[in-house]
Amino acid sequence: VQLQASGGGLVQPGGSLRLSCAASGSIFSINAMGWYRQAPGKQRELVATITSGGSTNYADSVKGRFTISRDNAKNTVYLQMNSLKPEDTAVYYCFANLRKYVSDSYSNYWGQGTQVTVSS
Repeated sequence: VQLQASGGGLVQPGGSLRLSCAASGSIFSINAMGWYRQAPGKQRELVATITSGGSTNYADSVKGRFTISRDNAKNTVYLQMNSLKPEDTAVYYCFANLRKYVSDSYSNYWGQGTQVTVSS
């Protein structure tokens, strides 16, 4: 199983970016998907999650600015980030809680990380 994240980059404060993360390989089913981030010198923190049924959860720091969504047919999760602030600068990691085979239990798989830099 591989998770390929894309969409990071450099943006000015107040700007927008859209991150994508596609899961591929031997996948039987995916439960939750989402995003964490890690800024330099800080611990990794949860940004947003979304269940297979579409229920979402956000960190307080991004509520009203970020929107998470997913395309179950494509095993892909998205993060629309608007009104970006310098404190949003971090490496963003996607994850998927999935099982590879029907007999498996669910496990977390991680993408490689994509850099988001918010600076003027």
